[in-house]
Amino acid sequence: MKTHEIRERFTKHFVDAGHTNVPSASLVLDDPNLLFVNAGMVPFKPYFLGQQNPPFESGTATSIQKCVRTLDIDEVGITTRHNTFFQMAGNFSFGQYFKRGAIKHAWSLLTDPLDKGGYGLDPDRLWVTVFEHDDEAEEIWRDEVGVPAERIQRLGMEDNYWSMGVPGPCGPCSEIYYDRGPEHGKEGGPAVDDTRYMEIWNLVFMGKERGAGIGKDDFEIIGDLPKKNIDTGMGVERVACILQGVDNVYETDLLRPVIDVAEDKTGATYEGEDTSEADNIRFRVIADHSRTAMMIILDGVTPGNEGRGYILRRLLRRIVRSARLLGATGPTMEAFIDTVMDTMAPSFPEIDENRERIRSVATREEQLFLKTLSSGTRLFEETAQAAKAAGSSKVSGERAFELHDTYGFPIDLTLEMAEEAGLEVDMAGFDSAMAEQKARAKADSQKKKHGHEDLSVYREFVDNQPTEFLGYDRLESGGNVIGLVRDGKLVGEAPAGTEVEVILDATPFYAESGGQLGDRGVIATPGASLDVRDVQKVGKKVWVHKAEVTSGGIAVGDAVDAKVDGQWRHGARQAHSATHLVHAAVRQVLGPTAVQAGSMNRPGFLRFDFNYGEQLTEDQLREITDIANQAVDTDWQVNTFETSLDEAKAMGALALFGENYGDQVRVVEIGGPFSMELCGGTHVEHSSQVGPVSVLGESSVGSGARRIEAYTGLDAFRFLSKEQALISGVSTALKTSSEDVPGRVAQLAERLREAEKLVERLRRERLLSQGGDIAQSAELVGATRLVARRVGDDTTGGDLRTLAADVLGRLDGPAVVALAARDTAKGKVPFIVAANEEAVSGGHKAGDLVKLVGSYIDGRGGGKPAMAQGSGAKIDGLEAGFAALRDELRG
Repeated sequence: MKTHEIRERFTKHFVDAGHTNVPSASLVLDDPNLLFVNAGMVPFKPYFLGQQNPPFESGTATSIQKCVRTLDIDEVGITTRHNTFFQMAGNFSFGQYFKRGAIKHAWSLLTDPLDKGGYGLDPDRLWVTVFEHDDEAEEIWRDEVGVPAERIQRLGMEDNYWSMGVPGPCGPCSEIYYDRGPEHGKEGGPAVDDTRYMEIWNLVFMGKERGAGIGKDDFEIIGDLPKKNIDTGMGVERVACILQGVDNVYETDLLRPVIDVAEDKTGATYEGEDTSEADNIRFRVIADHSRTAMMIILDGVTPGNEGRGYILRRLLRRIVRSARLLGATGPTMEAFIDTVMDTMAPSFPEIDENRERIRSVATREEQLFLKTLSSGTRLFEETAQAAKAAGSSKVSGERAFELHDTYGFPIDLTLEMAEEAGLEVDMAGFDSAMAEQKARAKADSQKKKHGHEDLSVYREFVDNQPTEFLGYDRLESGGNVIGLVRDGKLVGEAPAGTEVEVILDATPFYAESGGQLGDRGVIATPGASLDVRDVQKVGKKVWVHKAEVTSGGIAVGDAVDAKVDGQWRHGARQAHSATHLVHAAVRQVLGPTAVQAGSMNRPGFLRFDFNYGEQLTEDQLREITDIANQAVDTDWQVNTFETSLDEAKAMGALALFGENYGDQVRVVEIGGPFSMELCGGTHVEHSSQVGPVSVLGESSVGSGARRIEAYTGLDAFRFLSKEQALISGVSTALKTSSEDVPGRVAQLAERLREAEKLVERLRRERLLSQGGDIAQSAELVGATRLVARRVGDDTTGGDLRTLAADVLGRLDGPAVVALAARDTAKGKVPFIVAANEEAVSGGHKAGDLVKLVGSYIDGRGGGKPAMAQGSGAKIDGLEAGFAALRDELRG
């Protein structure tokens, strides 16, 4: 049975049982606790946390959620049942059925024959576990379902009790396992061998509330939840293993084709007679990471150096590295990504709409990493030479970790090249540095978890009194105060001089979303006035007006007049509509893969981020500006309408990655096919009302992402007027026309560069002229001639290097030169130590001596035996450092 059919049978089973089918949320949600959605229940958290009531009439739901878990990327492929990306099929009950219902739903789907919609699994091969104190669950399994007592096992908190890791809902769980047979391990059930007995479904009986604590069992059970809920998760990939008769998740119809391509690209054989386990793991890494990376890119993430972007970058680079270790010599990413898109598209049709973009992001990262491997190889060779020169047989763990973490050079490659060079790697030191990094990351993660914002104060309004937004066609309206929040608590009134969050039953104020900032304005009663400074949306249903009571006092129940600042809204509408024009222009110039990755619109200004891997040329930026302003000049009508999500997509409307849309969406159309996007923001009525669009420039915001910033409306006019005044002033000063200013400035810049080169040459000649006098000051210390001098201030490190080499060349016999200066501009003390071949042979290495001097001036340094440099902070310690240098040479 293909994986796509497994998904369809699951959904049909629960929809037929009355559950609402909920589409998978994006892997990227606005959740401070998560980089990616990592469990099927995550989109339902507001309902389990009690922040909102579930919107499903039946009180039940089912979904097949995309999930990514990345805590143990390095362990992927070592076991054959874990993936970084996986599909979690689940059914959920919010105060409806509980243990009995969850157990019977799961059992019938697993064991019903194929012609009745089930999976047709042999009941005699299914085992279950229950929480050690859950008598009720065991009785249901044994007495009502008919599972023999010997195939029911009780486990403790570590295995069979679930929570989200933070205070909130929790409860015992019951897991269903499939016995794969004696060839896979020992008898005795999942308590003995969880490799032979594969977990396929976890039923969580969420009826309790837990307190604070760390770990799976270090917390207090506070009491019962008001409602008993059900959260289950069935691993689609694991069920596919069983129904497709394969040994592990890497051999199912979704991943085995990628391994086949990897065999073709590398010449290696997966699970071959002579294939090492290390190479088998590399095949699994390629298959797993190709799918995970593709799905992450699909949801709008691009490679970067932190957060989600860093995870994606790491996955893609592990693919490249694994392929090279298997024998690949050229690019492989396109073949892997294309294959995994083919296998996943039947379940995720949106892949076909984004193939070119996904392929472009992945292959560009491969190109960048291949360059990294080249530069990393050079860095390693320098490291190896330095180790050998120092008489060491090891590469330090700290350096190996630096290559891995800072330069992206894989540790396995460092190990391989070290062995080729006859060196070892201090893996204990590397592991220590890695552990410190993981500890920092874990502490940061824990800190973020406990910082989860409590939105329960708004729950009643989200569930029962959502805000009616009137702002699309008016700037002023009446309303009633239905809630006031101060310091996170509901209050009945707010006096003058206080800051308060005001919740109205209806409002003309736009709440920040879609990149457009919230409106500004005034809320007034006959006896009070409030200055509204921001408007935010809670649960997508409640508008929270953040305001200061400037006079009088306001109370719950008051009738108010809410008035948006018209000038603010006008400027915001101009900027938001201009963002759509710029987006359309970018796609015309750069192609359809250059799609929006984020935006910010405030009156008169826009910031637009988009996926693109290269710096834009001046011609491209000029063309984007021209197209956007041509759209303004054409004076297209701006149409907005609501329709179904499917119909909007069929019309060609663009949707933003990472956004979760409902069944009904709002479409903003400018100039017919020129621009059509799903958007809930406010816009002008005609494109001419945007006014001029003045693009300031573009910049990088991470690998594969660029940013354009622009002024709109009067702000664009003011900017252009200022620029014109500036050009006029420059042309007057240069006594030339404005058209000739660029050429004239270029001439002056060239003359300035030539003058600077002359000054630099004269300065260096003057500096080198001191070499003879400095060499004359050499003293004999032991058997070595030493020059230890402070030279003139503002001598750079490069100057010191040149001067030291000149002085050293004037000295006979073993010689050491130590020079320092004070860089007044930077407040630093650059210094250098140079030693000739005779001095090095006598044991006086510049790299050691520079560290000695540096210790007296709060400095650090390093280099090769013949020359080493550093920088310090305390010039007053220099003479003591030179004295220590003399003692070292005498010794």
